[in-house]
Amino acid sequence: MDPRSEVLLRQAELFQGSVLLAGLPADDLLGRLPDAHGWCWHAGDQAALDARFEARSHFGVNIPEREFDTAVVFLPKSKDLTDYILNALASKLAGKELYLVGEKRSGIEGAAKQLNPFGKPRKLDSARHCQLWQVTVANAPEAKTLESLAQTYELPLAEGPLKVISLPGVFSHGRLDRGSALLLEHLDKLPSGHLLDFGCGAGVLGAAVKRRYPHNQVTLLDVDAFAAASSRLTLAANGLEADVITGDGIDAAPMGLSAILSNPPFHVGVHTDYFATENLLRKAAKHLKNGGELRLVANSFLKYQPLIEEHLGVCAIKAEGQGFRIYRAKRG
Repeated sequence: MDPRSEVLLRQAELFQGSVLLAGLPADDLLGRLPDAHGWCWHAGDQAALDARFEARSHFGVNIPEREFDTAVVFLPKSKDLTDYILNALASKLAGKELYLVGEKRSGIEGAAKQLNPFGKPRKLDSARHCQLWQVTVANAPEAKTLESLAQTYELPLAEGPLKVISLPGVFSHGRLDRGSALLLEHLDKLPSGHLLDFGCGAGVLGAAVKRRYPHNQVTLLDVDAFAAASSRLTLAANGLEADVITGDGIDAAPMGLSAILSNPPFHVGVHTDYFATENLLRKAAKHLKNGGELRLVANSFLKYQPLIEEHLGVCAIKAEGQGFRIYRAKRG
C-alpha cells in the first residue's frame, strides 16, 4: 500500500463519512474506506481503480459533482496544480475539514503553507516518511475556473505564430521546453496518413503538425487529464481539429499509424520513471504500419538507440543540440 494511504489509515476514524480523495493512488485505500470516493486525473491509476472499485472514482480536471463532508488531497507534483485542487475543494467545504498528505521528499512541509489562505493548518501525523496536515476551512474561497489559471504563449513558426495554452500541472507549464523546441525544427518530410503525438502535454507538437500537414489525421495522447484538456485548448486557439485521448501509454494508441512523434516523459513527480518511454519503444512497431516512422527527442544521456534498433529497425540520429537528440527509425 502507498505510504501516504498508510498514514491516512493511522487516523481512519477521521475519514469514515463521505470523503473525497483527490489524486489518490491506485491501491486498496477505497477498499479500506467504504464511503470514500476518488477524484483522479492519471489515466493509468483511474483504469486500475475502475477495475477494482467500479464507479467509485471520477476522472477529469473538474471537481466531481457530488456531495462530500471532507476531502483529502494527495500532494501533486506541481505547486500550481496543488493550488487549483485545494482552492476547488475548499470552496465546497466552508466550516469543514480539508486534509493534505504527501511524502517529505515531495515537499509536503512547504506545501502545507498552501493551506494558509483557508485557515490555520496543523500537522496531524508524521510517519512512513510522509506527513498529514489538516485545516478547518474558515475562509472558503470563490472557486477559480481552470481556464482562468491557464498560461498562454506564442511560438514563432514558419507557418505563422502558434498559440499554446497550458494548464496547471502540465509538463513545462507556460513555456516551451528545449526538447520540444528541437523537435519542432525537425518535423520535415513526415509521411502522410495518421500521425500520433505521444505524451502530448499542452499539444505543441500535435498542433504544429496538424497545421503543417492539414490533410493528415492527427491524434494526441497523454496519461494526464490536465494535459489532454490543455491540448484541446491549444488546438481550439489555433482553429485546428484533432483527436485528443487519454490512456496509460502506447497501449492506448490507435493502430495503423504513419508516424509517432514524441518528447516522452521520464519523470513522475520526484521519482524517475522510464517505463512509459521504454514501453513505447518496445511496442511502437505494433502501432505503426509498414514504412511508418518513429521520431523522438530525448536527453542525450538516455541510451534509447539500441532499444529502438532492437524493436523497430535501423535508428538514425537526425539532429542534436543543447543536450538533446532526435532519433528517427522506420518500421521495415
